[in-house]
Amino acid sequence: MRSPARCGLVLLTGGQGARLGGTKHDRPHPCGGSWGGHLVTVFRSVVPEGPVHIVGAPLPDFPGLPRLEDPREGPAVALRAWAASSPPHALRWWVLACDQPRWNAKSFESWLAEAESVDEAWALVVRDGHRQPLGGFLTASILPRLIQSEARSLHGLMDGLPLGILSGVAWMGADIDTPGDLEAFV
Repeated sequence: MRSPARCGLVLLTGGQGARLGGTKHDRPHPCGGSWGGHLVTVFRSVVPEGPVHIVGAPLPDFPGLPRLEDPREGPAVALRAWAASSPPHALRWWVLACDQPRWNAKSFESWLAEAESVDEAWALVVRDGHRQPLGGFLTASILPRLIQSEARSLHGLMDGLPLGILSGVAWMGADIDTPGDLEAFV
C-alpha cells in the first residue's frame, strides 16, 4: 500500500470576488498563469506527489484537476462538503483561498515545515488578533470531526476543532480583496 502524501492542497475557487468586480481564481498572476494556477504550481514545486482538489470553479491553466462544485454557502460548508467527498489520504491538507496569490515556493516550503510540527489540529496563524484558517493546514485525523460539524462559518468550524497556533514567520496569506489590495500586489 502506498504511503500517504506529505500534504495535499484544497483550493477554494468559489468566491464571486464582488469587491474586486469579478472572480479571483482566474485573474492573471504576475508570474504567469492565473492566481489559482500559480498556487497549484507553488504547491507542486514543494510537494509534487501531493493531491490537489479544487472546490468551486475550474482553473483555466489546470482544467483536469479533481473538482467539487462549491455549494455556495460559504467556505465552511464547502470544506465540509470536500471532506465528506472521501479525498485521498494525505497527512495534512493546505486549505487555501485563491485570493492569497502572494505565496511562493520558498515561503510555502517554510510554512509547511512549521505546520508539520502540529498533529491532530488545524494549524494556523493568528494575525492582528484574528485566527486565519485559510492558508492553514488541516491534519487528516480531524477530517471526521470536520464532516460532523454543523458550523456554517469558518469561525464556527474553528471553535469545534483543535487548533495549533503557528508563529507564522513564513505565512504569506494576506488576502487581496479590494482594488487597493490589488493595486499594491500588481
